[in-house]
Amino acid sequence: MNAETIKKASAVYFTLLKEKVIDENSEHFQAYFDPEIRQTVLLLADESGTYIIEAPKRIQLVVQPTGSVFATNFTHMKDKHRQVETKKHFHLISIVIMSFLASIDRNQAAKVRTKREGISYYALERQVNDLMKNWDSILKGNPRFGDEERIDMKEVVTVWKYMEVDTDDYGMKKGNRRTRIGLIASSMRLLETEGLVVILDRDDIPKVIPRNELFERIEYLYHDYDRYEMFKKLMEIEEDEHAENSSN
Repeated sequence: MNAETIKKASAVYFTLLKEKVIDENSEHFQAYFDPEIRQTVLLLADESGTYIIEAPKRIQLVVQPTGSVFATNFTHMKDKHRQVETKKHFHLISIVIMSFLASIDRNQAAKVRTKREGISYYALERQVNDLMKNWDSILKGNPRFGDEERIDMKEVVTVWKYMEVDTDDYGMKKGNRRTRIGLIASSMRLLETEGLVVILDRDDIPKVIPRNELFERIEYLYHDYDRYEMFKKLMEIEEDEHAENSSN
């Protein structure tokens, strides 16, 4: 490994660290696929607890869930994203984001539709509300629902249930993150700040459109995590199905 290789690899890695994504139009994208440079970049990523996603037209840098020098705990996330007020809201925001991901991570038709039309905040609110009602029904028959997955279902459902429901003339214009639509907006802004979605029609009927970067993360990263697949399955579980599983 010579000095020139290290210099070029460092340029690629630190550009990724700053920009998160390098596309095919960047000189660093072309440089990355030199075998020696790629090996050095992957080494830098591994040593710092980060991960490179290689897609046909982009490479992305993401932080590993554990062991990264760039990992952020809840306090750091709260400092960076002021809309995350408490751990209860953090957990609920995680459910909202996962519900959004599950809705686009179904089949090719869903992918094409959401890339073209997006999902409105109001449709996502209804989707999350249906999910919470389903979980609430399951909890009545099985108070320990969620224990195995290490999720406080009762707390999440309760926080959502008693959040204010926005009226048509209130909604996004007030930007109140303590309402359901406000929480949806906060959740989607987290994805927007990471360059994974585009938010349109902010002052009318806001909707979120996933970017290719998000689909690439789902395909090349999230599908490798058991917890993501577990969460996705929870988004789809029905009360009758859970009752049958619990009785076995």
